[in-house]
Amino acid sequence: MKKAKKTRVIPGYHLTFGIVITLLSLIVLIPLASVLVYALKLSPGEWFRLIMKENVRNAFLTSVGCSFLAAVINTVFGLILAWTLVKYEFPGKKLLDGFIELPFALPTAVAGITLSKLFSDSGFYGKIFAKLGIQIAYTKTGLVISLIFVGRAVQPVLEKMDGQYEEAAFMLGASRRKTFLAVILPELRPALLTGFGLAFARGIGEYGSVIYISGNSAKDKTQVISYVIMQKLGMIDYESATAIALLMLIISFVLLLFINIVQARQSARTNLL
Repeated sequence: MKKAKKTRVIPGYHLTFGIVITLLSLIVLIPLASVLVYALKLSPGEWFRLIMKENVRNAFLTSVGCSFLAAVINTVFGLILAWTLVKYEFPGKKLLDGFIELPFALPTAVAGITLSKLFSDSGFYGKIFAKLGIQIAYTKTGLVISLIFVGRAVQPVLEKMDGQYEEAAFMLGASRRKTFLAVILPELRPALLTGFGLAFARGIGEYGSVIYISGNSAKDKTQVISYVIMQKLGMIDYESATAIALLMLIISFVLLLFINIVQARQSARTNLL
């Protein structure tokens, strides 16, 4: 028997699908293809020599290292913040939640300028550390602080989490620690890994919030990879800029694949329960 033709209740599928494909092509596919076209103007040997140049290599290691550390810190303290806001009621909760979300609404350049001033040797925080002989601004420490500032949390996941898991664990005699480690943490692990991956990916490509506080010193190895790309573009060296951008694109795809695998496994696990 022939399959019954699926009838769509809401009309306009072909038109809306065409609009989606057009916008996707104009905003995502064509720009990404142009990066690939310009990058392929360099031979594999030239591309490898460019990536292995000292300033490019150091900038890449700085971006990856600082982003990884910031993502780890954001994951740990983001979980604590989200847990406090979701699980407890206290005066000023809504106000505190709003303040936590405020950095996400600020332009990243504003965050960078503010942090570089606060943590400079004459700034509110910086002068305290300066008395101890510690410099924050224009160092990798400042970079990490800036990347933490633009991080994310797992609050939406905690809000959707069913409280019956905790109740069942308590009824079975599990301690609070056992409940958290054996019941709650496994449920949160995919969200934590996803949040870590997104924070890590964003940190590697961050520009506005780190460009002022980093110092951009090749000697001190505080240049980030996004700044090196901007340098190449400023020198009208599109081939080198897009070649470096291609490496960043590959890393982003790998991280995106990792996030999708985590989400797919969690979805399969949830469907089996």
